[in-house]
Amino acid sequence: MSNESPADAHLLSGQALAYVGDSVHDLHVRTRAVQSGAPIGAVHRAVVERVRCAAQSDGLNRIEPLLTPEELAIVKRGRNSHSHHARPRGTTPMDYSRATGLEALLGYLYLTGCEARINALLDALE
Repeated sequence: MSNESPADAHLLSGQALAYVGDSVHDLHVRTRAVQSGAPIGAVHRAVVERVRCAAQSDGLNRIEPLLTPEELAIVKRGRNSHSHHARPRGTTPMDYSRATGLEALLGYLYLTGCEARINALLDALE
């Protein structure tokens, strides 16, 4: 876990939060997939499907009603942040923006030590 205080994490850009949150989400999905006992090829395909922008955007749709006003503000900050990198092929601008919002939320929760909240939200994505 990070030594960031909630105040410090709140000062980070949406892109910085999303950068951390992407890893949080990826590790969670990979861990769950490996625990399934499926062959690694099937695990990889399942992980790729679940961490793509469209899947993250759909997941955000499912958990949005569960979010607090503070969490919704973090999602919005991540969603509205602009990267200078091109979005992945086959991804709509809306899906990319919403996926970035979800990742920003996960990054913020990780940096503020809210592991139980991360697990609850990621479990709701399943």
